[in-house]
Amino acid sequence: MGRHSLPDGEARDGGRSRPRVRRRTIAIATMLVLAVAAGTGIAAQSGLLSFATSCEDPAVRLDVVASPDIAPAVREVADRAREKRIRSDGQCMDVRVTARENYQVAQELAAGRAEPGYEVWLPDSSVWAERAKALTERVPLTPAGNVAVSPVALATVHSAGSALGWPRKTYTWAQLTQAATATDRVRLGSADPDRSATGLLALTSVAQSVGKAGGPDADTEVAATAKLLSQRVSDADAKVVGTLAPGKSGKGGGDPLSNQAVYLSEQAAFAYNSATRDSARDLDLFYPKDGAPQLDYPYNLVDESRLSTDEGRAATRFMGLLGETEARRTLTAHGFRAADGEAEESVVSTAGGRAPQPYAPSAVTAQPLPTDALQETLGTWTITVQSARLTTVVDVSGSMQQPVPGREPESRLDVTKASLLQALRQFTPQDEIGLWEFATGLDGPNDYRKLVPTARLGAPVKGEGTQRARLSKAFKALAPVPDGATGLYDTTLAAYKEARATYAKGKFNALVLLTDGSNQDRFSISRSELISRLKELTDPDRPVPLIAIAVGPDADQAEVDEIAKATGGAGYQVSDPAEIQGVILKAIMAVGQTGRTAAQE
Repeated sequence: MGRHSLPDGEARDGGRSRPRVRRRTIAIATMLVLAVAAGTGIAAQSGLLSFATSCEDPAVRLDVVASPDIAPAVREVADRAREKRIRSDGQCMDVRVTARENYQVAQELAAGRAEPGYEVWLPDSSVWAERAKALTERVPLTPAGNVAVSPVALATVHSAGSALGWPRKTYTWAQLTQAATATDRVRLGSADPDRSATGLLALTSVAQSVGKAGGPDADTEVAATAKLLSQRVSDADAKVVGTLAPGKSGKGGGDPLSNQAVYLSEQAAFAYNSATRDSARDLDLFYPKDGAPQLDYPYNLVDESRLSTDEGRAATRFMGLLGETEARRTLTAHGFRAADGEAEESVVSTAGGRAPQPYAPSAVTAQPLPTDALQETLGTWTITVQSARLTTVVDVSGSMQQPVPGREPESRLDVTKASLLQALRQFTPQDEIGLWEFATGLDGPNDYRKLVPTARLGAPVKGEGTQRARLSKAFKALAPVPDGATGLYDTTLAAYKEARATYAKGKFNALVLLTDGSNQDRFSISRSELISRLKELTDPDRPVPLIAIAVGPDADQAEVDEIAKATGGAGYQVSDPAEIQGVILKAIMAVGQTGRTAAQE
């Protein structure tokens, strides 16, 4: 079978001998007439039959927005359905396919300012639907199945592949990334994980692999990988392949801005190699042996409740067409695997896969990555790429002494401190973090006290090593004020004023506030006054979103969410303080995307 060949169609019968031809012909003809008549009735009822005559009624229009990589194949299927007059409930279908970047559609749906102009969204990964849902529920998405899959792997130019031992040597994600970044022989790049499911799935797989390998520096290794990638990142998948430069690797090997290896989907490698028409420039593909995550191309109905009956049925009919044999051949010709993961040898070989690389479906498929792991990776990426400036404000009122169910005798504050220390390890030396504490009567007339000024974690601190060491010590020393109540409103306003006044350009600025209760200071400003003053302080050009985390069952999430949204931030609730670390990273991801927009509304 040639590199670019597709499976041959089934062979047809040749001639037959002719004894008793008249009797057999009459019998066969009768059976065919009956079969065709019955089949026509069934096909007509189900809308499967393609009629040569023109449509009697206006065609039902269906707009599909698809990921740029799969849009050409889906458009071919749509055009063929239109040419053959494939019907849905007796009506011809006019399916229009538009290619749009996945992250742009996710942001558009999350904003929800106007009705989408399409009935179906086909992104490259379920990551995008989850992202849109995490940010808002304004536009519901109804999954209707998957159209194709494509594993995510590491693509290299030949010189780098040889240096890494392709195809004989196999690696885990952690080992492969470490090998590719250990020396300057291989320059590793990626599409932006904030804008690319491929980049996010790959980086999360690295984090999971490093975590399984263990070691005290696992978080540091992941942050270091993210930092390295951030220096060689591309806006989108289509651009990252353009950074590859065949030739000598290492110092002096071609353009120093080019890459010799990138995280890439199998389909993207297939498309690249198909276009080069030069085997010397083809990519080699490494499939990590601890399993490759997959782009799963989910077919989503967009706000199904607003679809007409005809549109809904046409959308379902078109999804069925995409799973039929002819459409699967079209998808294969474009480098996609079937939705069940079945891999054509022609796709794998063209993409750059060779044995003993574990590219078979049984070897390549990894368990779906947990949503919280993806969110944590994205939060880490946001911090790493942009660097953060966070002032952390922690409730030390008497109620923080309450034990955490299932963790006795640990208190809410004990577990909160441990979670904050764990979160601190995710930040780089360039990130700036400070600490306040609050409770009524804490510092004379003030409900708050500044413990550690916000400064760069790597900055030296006289007598205490670095800002990171000083902050760690301060976290550990936090203690509840036995008779202290929750002075939430005055503290929030004071901390926000300082965060705004000390805004650091070029960094992700935010205020992180943790509380286990509602405001209990009867001498403070009111909630409505606080919200009004926060809105006056916000500046779209210098955004400082408030990330407010309600800790435990007594905290009022609705209250903290209302306050946080006045700044372009968001409120969250955790039942167990141990969840704080993950929520902080999730919040950084979410408000980092929407904070500016919310502050302008």
